[in-house]
Amino acid sequence: MLDLKRIREEPELVRSRLALRAKPEVLELVERVLALDEERRHAIAEVDDLRAKRNQVSPEVGRLKQAGRHEEAEPLIREMRELGDRMESLEKRRAEAEEAVRAVLLEIPNLPWPDVPPGGEEDAVVVHEWGEERAFDFEPRPHWEIGERLGILDLPRGAKVAGSGFPLYVGLGARLQRSLISFAMDLQSREHGYTELWPPFLINEQAGLGTGQLPKFGDDMYFVPEDGLYLAPTAEVPVTNLHAGEMLEGARLPIRYVAYTPCFRREAGAAGKDTRGLLRLHQFDKVELVRFERPENGEAALEELTAHAEEVLRRLELRFRRILLAGGDLGFANAKTYDLEVWAPGVGKWLEVSSCSLYTDYQARRANIRFRPAPNERPEFVYTLNGSSLGFARTYAALLETHQQADGRVRIPEALAGYLGTDRL
Repeated sequence: MLDLKRIREEPELVRSRLALRAKPEVLELVERVLALDEERRHAIAEVDDLRAKRNQVSPEVGRLKQAGRHEEAEPLIREMRELGDRMESLEKRRAEAEEAVRAVLLEIPNLPWPDVPPGGEEDAVVVHEWGEERAFDFEPRPHWEIGERLGILDLPRGAKVAGSGFPLYVGLGARLQRSLISFAMDLQSREHGYTELWPPFLINEQAGLGTGQLPKFGDDMYFVPEDGLYLAPTAEVPVTNLHAGEMLEGARLPIRYVAYTPCFRREAGAAGKDTRGLLRLHQFDKVELVRFERPENGEAALEELTAHAEEVLRRLELRFRRILLAGGDLGFANAKTYDLEVWAPGVGKWLEVSSCSLYTDYQARRANIRFRPAPNERPEFVYTLNGSSLGFARTYAALLETHQQADGRVRIPEALAGYLGTDRL
């Protein structure tokens, strides 16, 4: 969440940065939280004044009683009783205002980073592209046709078991998915220095609050009411919350994790979009990079993390581009995001396979993750970052479409062939 003190002391800066999101309702929340904060602070100030008066009068009551002057003490006693009732009422009002302030803060998104461009989805900036568009001497097929012909993808049977959006990989197709996961995990842990994790696949409500999925995106998450748990929408949630409520030593930073989870998303607002193949699923596999950094290193860490995700695409020999998202297209908790999009010639479009984001101290404030820069120094909130390395449903699709051959088979890039045990599907 945002720092309440910053909202109070720099309201115009907060308003101007949030205006980049092009959501007027967000600015209304800022005014709401400022009004609630003023009410809270007024109650605190009045309680302090009343407490000072009580501290001043109480000794006088004691002296009058000790001197036997009870008639003189009685009006002061009544006044103190009324003062106590007033303080109790004000304390209740303060507590209610504090609870309301926190509830509104949870609804306010993060401030866009200073270099985030204004606008919406169409205003994203292409930072760079890598790879050449492949020239085909035949009409490239979409991945669902390739997968069905090779017998490695059976979407109808997946739908039979769980409904649309839950794919079934078969034989070499299942091994290919497992190979992609292992390849990405090994690359990031062995070459880029991330600590490998295998986290829980379910999360509690507090974890969802910590990273910003809750309360805003609860409708997009699968909930298990009997246990009060949610299926993880991404490894970002369990991994970031591993350090919730902790005080980290500055010498430990940066902390860098790579983790695999299946991801479960209802995609409640995306009905009817990209329904064929693997382009929009309710369950998909993803390897995630999560980092905890000192604030001064946050932006440089984002560049490095994004480059680490790009390396997977390079070794898979897939044409891709890096895009800087505009403010109106940023995720709720994100301050700055690069999307990595890979070209899929069979469907003829760019597919988002990774979002690499800087969250500044937004998630850390929600999850209370702090660090001590040096022994005995005042604690600060860490900066958190994460990025997909990669989302393997769309990467899988692009791999089939990019490396398909005229005879219907698919060439496997050298970096992956050793994991799969063959260079052809």
